Amino acid sequence: MENQQEERRRWAGRRVLVGSAVGCAVLGGVLTLLPWEARTGAPPAPAPGAQALAAVTTGVPAALPDLAVLIDERESRVREHPGDARSWAVLGTAYVELGRRTADPAYYPKAERALRTSLKVRAKGNAEALGGLAALANARRDFRAARTWGEAALKLEPKRWTTYPLLIDAYTGTGEYKAAKRTLDRLLELRSGPAVLARAGAVYRDHGWREDAAAALSDAAAAAEAPAERAAYLERGGQLAWERGDREGALRHFQEAVRLDPDQRAAQAGQGRALAALGRTTEALNAYRVALAKQPLPEYALELGELYESLGLGQAARVQYDVLRDQVRRATAAGADEQLVLGRFEADHGDPQAAVRRLRAEWKRQPGIAVADALGWALHRAGNDEEALRFARIATDRTKGGGVRSALYAYHRGMIERDLERSGPARRHLQEALRINPYFSALHVARARRALDELGEPAPEAL
Repeated sequence: MENQQEERRRWAGRRVLVGSAVGCAVLGGVLTLLPWEARTGAPPAPAPGAQALAAVTTGVPAALPDLAVLIDERESRVREHPGDARSWAVLGTAYVELGRRTADPAYYPKAERALRTSLKVRAKGNAEALGGLAALANARRDFRAARTWGEAALKLEPKRWTTYPLLIDAYTGTGEYKAAKRTLDRLLELRSGPAVLARAGAVYRDHGWREDAAAALSDAAAAAEAPAERAAYLERGGQLAWERGDREGALRHFQEAVRLDPDQRAAQAGQGRALAALGRTTEALNAYRVALAKQPLPEYALELGELYESLGLGQAARVQYDVLRDQVRRATAAGADEQLVLGRFEADHGDPQAAVRRLRAEWKRQPGIAVADALGWALHRAGNDEEALRFARIATDRTKGGGVRSALYAYHRGMIERDLERSGPARRHLQEALRINPYFSALHVARARRALDELGEPAPEAL
């Protein structure tokens, strides 16, 4: 506990320094630029391709139109100069970002070919291509490969700060949370700025330090210059607000993100989530449809399907579940791993035994907290509650690594304990789920409330 408090104090100090630096930069910029702008107008903005190049090479979100320009430029460049290793690496990394933003896995094989061509052209000292391969592996949810590529890039250039966020994502995906925190500490020593603040926010969220995470993302959004980057950090701030049950705050974050970047589909799906919780069902359905039309991620289809199901629209729900299966097939064909979301879907809406098989294999490959929760729930749905509880504890018990404060994880554990006739712990965890976020699921909130009603009040001797 003392170590956590000391880490929080150090983090608070860093925030003050970063905030002061940002404030001074803004004030200095105003004082310096106002007379110049009054005489000559604002300086011209960088060309779209240059904007996307700066974003891609520093690992921050790029606007989709700018990204398309950059890809056209680099495709032309490598056709004319096939020995340009750096252009191949930039092209491959841009394909990764485009595939991630559009949920089109067809870009991932193209990215891999470009990045491996870069390595073939320049086999030694090519940290840029190695970093691109780490980004590709993270996008495909192959976190072990991402760790391998990221560590190789870091070995070549230990002070190349853009490698550290890639490794943080990889370590988080493989369940190595202490390694992720150490990597963040090193990153904070090397670099400051909005991209680093946003990465810190993600790590602190995984440790359950919500206030620190929210403050870091708020600072990142305030300091970001490009609209697409600022929108991405606002969307992550909206996720944090949603996770603590702040429907209105989450909606404001998501709406501002979409205003800044209309291609911010994660924020549009977030709007659907928040609007449904506010009872604005028609608007929620429209928001989900818009997000899925341009970024057909399986998790969006699952959320929309469950929303339809909660409204009694079974046929519409089944259509979305078919979309989910199709997207998973496409992702798998392109080398991406969507077994986690498919396992979650199968546990609740398909074959729980198949979900257990998928998620056991996923746990063996990359044992992160999200996989522990999903596997525990699949085991419960398949009737194996004793083993299910072991994984539910991993997902929710700080001593076992489960630092994330998740209403869904607490709900899963409570329902497993209920079926094991452990009434006290079941009541406590179901109450915790509804306290963390009373709107965490269109389907499961009602089930949590019914289960609590059935459990009743604790016996007087238990008080």
